[in-house]
Amino acid sequence: MSKKLEGNGFWESSRIIIPEHKEAYLKLMKDRQRRGKPVLDDQELQLIEQALIESYNTRTAVTVTVFSPFDDEVMTGVVTSINTASREVKLFRGEDDFSWIKLEDIISAIV
Repeated sequence: MSKKLEGNGFWESSRIIIPEHKEAYLKLMKDRQRRGKPVLDDQELQLIEQALIESYNTRTAVTVTVFSPFDDEVMTGVVTSINTASREVKLFRGEDDFSWIKLEDIISAIV
C-alpha cells in the first residue's frame, strides 16, 4: 500500500498553503530580520552636523548614510536647505532629484 495512505500520510500529502498564509509567513520572516537603530554618541552627532553645515556653506558634496530597519541607504549630494524647526535637511542629488532627510535618521556623514 502507498505510504501516502498509511498513518498520517493522507493529511500530510494534502496540505495546501493559501496565498494569505504565504504572505503572512514571509512578512514574519522579514520582520525577524529588522535591525535596531544604532545609538550615536554626542561626538558622532557633532561630526554629522559639521559635515552637513560644511556642505551647506561651501556647496560641496556630502555622502550621507540614512538608517533603515532592513538596509541602510547611502546618498551623495549637496545640502541646499536646513530646516531647524522640523530637524530636516534637503539633499540635492541631481537635476530635479532631491530628498528631505530627518536628522535623527542620519547615522554618518562624510564631506
